[in-house]
Amino acid sequence: MKTKLLLIAALLWAGALYSQRTILYCGRLVDPKAGAVLTEMTVVVTGGTVTSVEKGYAAAAAGDKVIDLKNRTVMPGLIDAHVHLESQSSPNAQLKEFTTSTADIAFQSTVYAKTTLMAGFTTVRDVGGSGVNIALRNAINKGLVVGPHMYTAGKIISSTGGHGDPTHGYRDGLHADPEFTETVADGKDACIKAVRQMYKEGADLIKITASGGVLSLEKDGLGAQFSDEELRAIVATAKDYGMRVAAHAHGAEAIKRAIRAGVTSIEHGTFMDDEAIALFKEHGTWYVPTIIAGKSVADSAKKPGYFPPVITQKALMVGPIIQGTFAKAYKAGVKIAFGTDAGVYAHGKNWMEFIYMTEVGMPPLEAIKCATVNAAELIGISDKAGTIEPGKWADIVAVEGDPTKDIHAMGQMRFVMKEGVVYRNE
Repeated sequence: MKTKLLLIAALLWAGALYSQRTILYCGRLVDPKAGAVLTEMTVVVTGGTVTSVEKGYAAAAAGDKVIDLKNRTVMPGLIDAHVHLESQSSPNAQLKEFTTSTADIAFQSTVYAKTTLMAGFTTVRDVGGSGVNIALRNAINKGLVVGPHMYTAGKIISSTGGHGDPTHGYRDGLHADPEFTETVADGKDACIKAVRQMYKEGADLIKITASGGVLSLEKDGLGAQFSDEELRAIVATAKDYGMRVAAHAHGAEAIKRAIRAGVTSIEHGTFMDDEAIALFKEHGTWYVPTIIAGKSVADSAKKPGYFPPVITQKALMVGPIIQGTFAKAYKAGVKIAFGTDAGVYAHGKNWMEFIYMTEVGMPPLEAIKCATVNAAELIGISDKAGTIEPGKWADIVAVEGDPTKDIHAMGQMRFVMKEGVVYRNE
């Protein structure tokens, strides 16, 4: 009898705790779907979800927790649709691959995850690593690690010698363990198997390198690296398993092949041409620009010895172009979701992408929409994130200042709530 009473008491206590309301008084509240900034608003959070959004400062009831954000600009938790939480750019990165263990990667990834959340990014799409990213996602979901909601591709699918081939540049005799090359795929059947392998390992989406890249030891960062048949096989297999496909692509031919094959998004898109832009619009393909990545690698390339010469050459070519490509695509009406390639630069500076987007004509509210409504739609979580509405995750952030008047305010993050839990309040 005593045990039963204790159990009932515990359940009642847990229920009361879960039902406790948190009242947020918002001086300015960004509604990215409407493209508006509302003033003097109240957001009510119960447990991990938003239960109401009301005009004015609603009276708190006994037992409610009140958070005063009357001097802040409040908005939905930000979403970065292109990050790499396992790593961070540094000199001699290729050499460090031979001295860094899987455990090292795992521990450092927890730091990058927390840094990202504290910068106001409550959700990320991690688009490729060693597979530790899957374990990191699981640890965050279990509450073992502090970090954003995480959707990950696991390992990148690449052709032999492609941008995602982890042995590129190795001398003969130095080969990665088979588990690190299991997604290096050539031919239709191998591509199908690679997708299925990532499904087996727990990936949320598929990431492919449709073209060469900048930070790999291949001489050509533009050339197409999968055939039409291979691309169609990847997309069709991913669709069978309920996964979307993100395609790294710099060169125009690679972009066009990937769009025609049905990928969900093109990452970077640096050298897209008019035909590619028309295909983006025809197929409704998302474009994830990563302007900050291009600028960052170009800046690093100017430091003697930071990159090997082959990477330096490519970085200096891509860096000055990528922002102009974004401007062209935006003005043409291509669908854009916010993504930064965090890890190519220091984690936590993701917000600087807003500056580069607005410098070439995108209004601040539209840039914020790219990092909320649009990114949620790209990932497939519009029912959970992207706006502050009843029934959605209580992922809410606030900055000092008004980003609609000075976009640099996005770097003044002062409040971060993820699923009703406050991680930052200054």
